Amino acid sequence: MSFTAFPNASLDFLARIRRNNTKAWFEAHRNEYETLILQPCRSCVVELGEHLQALVPTVNAIPKVNGSLFRIYRDIRFSKDKTPIKSRIGLIFWQGRGRRMQSSAFYLHFSPDELFVAVGIRGFSKAMLACYREYIKEARHRDALRHILETMHAAGFLSVEPKYRRLPRGFDSSLKEESLTRYDSMYVFMLLPPETIYSSNFISILYQTYETMLPLQQWVYEMSLGCNEQD
Repeated sequence: MSFTAFPNASLDFLARIRRNNTKAWFEAHRNEYETLILQPCRSCVVELGEHLQALVPTVNAIPKVNGSLFRIYRDIRFSKDKTPIKSRIGLIFWQGRGRRMQSSAFYLHFSPDELFVAVGIRGFSKAMLACYREYIKEARHRDALRHILETMHAAGFLSVEPKYRRLPRGFDSSLKEESLTRYDSMYVFMLLPPETIYSSNFISILYQTYETMLPLQQWVYEMSLGCNEQD
């Protein structure tokens, strides 16, 4: 199941989903979805997964829906967006035995607008947020995270912004790295042109990006171990 790049019509198909976002239209074009999106995604997971496992042997690369692939149908029960079909395709490679969305991961999604490449956890559960705050009470962990973020920014990567305005309980306002206490997630990312998915160097581009991002991914993994061991 070798993989080099996505078929040239993949982004156009996602743009057509946006213009025709109904279950009836999608089912009538399911063969295109399987040829242009689903099967290439499975192959990409296998190929990229082998590369990532060279960096982190315990990374999960599972080429199936609800593994490293996300469902194409949107869960609209609690969403303001009621369109039933996703026009943004995501892949996730998470480390360890925890739940995929609450484990430090290598993540990407692509759409007609962008290729988004990230590592870390994009949204802490209540338990993970508590673990994060407990972890950064130690100065060595805060110092390491601050240094990693500074290095990532210098390399051209972006990071999530703090969500909370108030300092959480248990922290002193005089803390040098007080902004680190106000996050509800921790990840760094890069935005690339969507046409990158057509490049014959696609896997190499992703691998090199993830390799540079690895210090943040590993910091989040170490932080998350206590929570994942309790799940």
